[in-house]
Amino acid sequence: MIREIIVATNNKNKIKELKKAVEKFGISIKSQSECGIDIDVEETGTTFEENAYIKAKAIYDLLNKPVIADDSGLMIDSLDGMPGVYSHRFAGENATDEDRINKVLELMKDVPDEKRTARFVCNICFINEKGEKSIFEGIAEGRISHKPSGNDGFGYDPIFICEKGKTFAEIELDEKNEISHRGRAIKKLINFLEKNINNEL
Repeated sequence: MIREIIVATNNKNKIKELKKAVEKFGISIKSQSECGIDIDVEETGTTFEENAYIKAKAIYDLLNKPVIADDSGLMIDSLDGMPGVYSHRFAGENATDEDRINKVLELMKDVPDEKRTARFVCNICFINEKGEKSIFEGIAEGRISHKPSGNDGFGYDPIFICEKGKTFAEIELDEKNEISHRGRAIKKLINFLEKNINNEL
């Protein structure tokens, strides 16, 4: 029976979210740094699934323990799916969230409301102790606003208007987790763990 899962990230928000999701199974969640792993895996994939697998496999190869990794980003229809897998690097390596948001808004300054459709996509890769992978995808449909709004969230949240009619930065975290791309992918992961928890994953 699975007792511990390593998360291929040091992002405290992601780790906290996963801990809350799997605690009912008695599974311990640890970050890679808690396991003494201090590497920055290069994301060379062209899809979210590929990048999630690359990150998970790198940590699995070092520890031979169950691993979770995710890759996510914003896909904007009027920008031909950009920024996509380059969401974090869209405005340069050392850009801030504000820089990335400003670049998107500048590129879309002449795009009318009906063509501002977009979606957040998250792919979670789980590798079990045997090295077998499973992929779980979550998608949140929405549109891009004309200016940032809201004080919560991170990344592109202040310009992504979700199904609630507000930006991700304007709604409570628990509410966001219910409808977000990552929240939906985690639900699929949890369903998988629930079905397989008493078996050898």
